[in-house]
Amino acid sequence: MSLSRIIKQLLLILLLPALALSAEGKEFTVVIDPGHGGKDAGALGRKTNEKTINLAVAKQLRDLLRSNMNDVNVIMTRSNDTFVTLQGRADMANRKHADIFISIHANSVDKKSPMFTSVNGAAVYTLGLQRSETNLSVAMRENAVMKLEPDYSTTYEGFDPSSAESYIAFEMMQHANLDQSIELAEAVQNQLVRTAGRKNNGVRQAPFWVLVRTSMPAILVELDFICNPAMEKFMASEQGQKKLALAIYRGIEKYRKVADKPADSRKERVMADSRPEELPSSGAAQSGSETIAGKKAESKAAAADADAKDRIVYKIQFLTAGSPLRKGDSRLKGLSPVEYYKDGNMVKYTYGSYCSQAEASKELKKIKKSFPDAFVIKTCNGKRIK
Repeated sequence: MSLSRIIKQLLLILLLPALALSAEGKEFTVVIDPGHGGKDAGALGRKTNEKTINLAVAKQLRDLLRSNMNDVNVIMTRSNDTFVTLQGRADMANRKHADIFISIHANSVDKKSPMFTSVNGAAVYTLGLQRSETNLSVAMRENAVMKLEPDYSTTYEGFDPSSAESYIAFEMMQHANLDQSIELAEAVQNQLVRTAGRKNNGVRQAPFWVLVRTSMPAILVELDFICNPAMEKFMASEQGQKKLALAIYRGIEKYRKVADKPADSRKERVMADSRPEELPSSGAAQSGSETIAGKKAESKAAAADADAKDRIVYKIQFLTAGSPLRKGDSRLKGLSPVEYYKDGNMVKYTYGSYCSQAEASKELKKIKKSFPDAFVIKTCNGKRIK
């Protein structure tokens, strides 16, 4: 299967409408995913293995949620030592219309590493592909489980978890729930440090398959390093497992307090952080892309806006997200000034204001260098006309 076809199919899944967060009267569904299981032991320690630790912590977390949150519906992707495919885990979360997805893992490094028995710390991942060899190698190791499945190449549409080239597709993805995923990841990571006493290895981004294929806010938690005997002992102990589960629980609790605030107050905060920025002095977009806007385009946009009342104005729609983005968000790739409008549960970003289709189409060619799926829309008095 061609890379272009893989990209198209993945984008179709990731651009599903964002699911509502804990609407009044609705159960808050949490899918807990204990990584690995069955024939897939995961990373190995001296005395135990990753699949065992993951399941033990997941069960503790499940019990905490059920005991302390009256409106919660907890679903486990596995409740015993069974093998569940990566795709099966994501499918389960999507079928259950989960509000959040939490995949639990233990980390490790190559045996040849001089840090093999001393490396330590917790990290929480959201979907993304930052140019970090460390993050990519962790994702490759976790995704490699798909090779245990018969005919995995067909199931995963030609995706090769051990090939760096296969991950090129992820660079084009825009996760509709990335902002909420980051909020959840930050809340859980903070508690892993404060409650469980883990070294802070931060919130990171990497292309884990279970995060790619889930259509709700989703994180992958690396509890600590099982290759470090001291960390293995902590994670294998009942006390350690209780602390780790409590940390994740408190993170979810914190996340819900923020997510459940009135939409207007959240929007007000986000919009304050989303005011347009000036382009860098070079006029180039972030991440090394070619120049996509300059003084001439900005002056045309300003002139068109001033005379746009009751007239058709053409804009370039280039990005869709689940909520307004923060100021300086990397997904905007330095494009400025930008605007957005609401379409159902989605936030759609636009650039420029043009008097004619031809003028907008000319600028569109530049925008497509950084946003291949960008297209021209018609608006009138600030509203899109379809």
